[in-house]
Amino acid sequence: MRMRTSAAVLTGALALSALAVPAAQADGRYGDTAITKVTVNGGKNVVLGTSAVKKFTVSVTAKDNSGIKEADIALHGPGFGYLSGKTRCSGSTCTASFTVDPKVDLPYSNDIAGTWYVDAWVDAKDGDYIWTEKAASFKFQRASTLTVNAAPEPVKKGKTITVTGKLARANWDDFKYHGYTSQPVKLQFLKKGGKAWSTVKTVKTDSKGALKTTVKASVDGYWRYSFAGTASTPAVNATGDFVDVK
Repeated sequence: MRMRTSAAVLTGALALSALAVPAAQADGRYGDTAITKVTVNGGKNVVLGTSAVKKFTVSVTAKDNSGIKEADIALHGPGFGYLSGKTRCSGSTCTASFTVDPKVDLPYSNDIAGTWYVDAWVDAKDGDYIWTEKAASFKFQRASTLTVNAAPEPVKKGKTITVTGKLARANWDDFKYHGYTSQPVKLQFLKKGGKAWSTVKTVKTDSKGALKTTVKASVDGYWRYSFAGTASTPAVNATGDFVDVK
């Protein structure tokens, strides 16, 4: 890539060594080339678990009075996170393809989860160009899971229900899911036949990611936990657990 000098050539793989991270350069441009749109993964954050390979694209649309010739697109994030993709242009839009295998590209690298940025260099047909290190941002996240169990069921009206569950997320150190501790999670209820979930209370996960609280039974309906997500971990809802109230 013209705007980068690195100790390794990367295609679809994360570089977690300081030797592979290019030196930062200031944004720059020549002529009237301008970036008008950047789309990462179809507008969604990039979420990886512990085993499945993730493929996604980043598209950069630009304009110049002579037309767009070519582009280089790369991604950088926290720590030594760096990802380079193979870029192809069609008209004014250039698209880079990325492939990340957690067990190959993410060993011992939980620190790279969080906010990432798109680096883009776009060349026009008349020699004009634009280069920016932060053309757009997105979240590179550790996949999350959330469970719920409401008991007893059925239950008599007015009696107490205990709602348990667990919030966990992918750990790229050992490729297992571990409890996500000290996180606020909403307990929500959906009345039988209803359309909208309502928040009953907020419960915090314990040192193992477990959740537990009690509520009074009043009508038939579904109970679930709902996690809003963080920069490193996506939002997730547990599948509702139905409780029959007698």
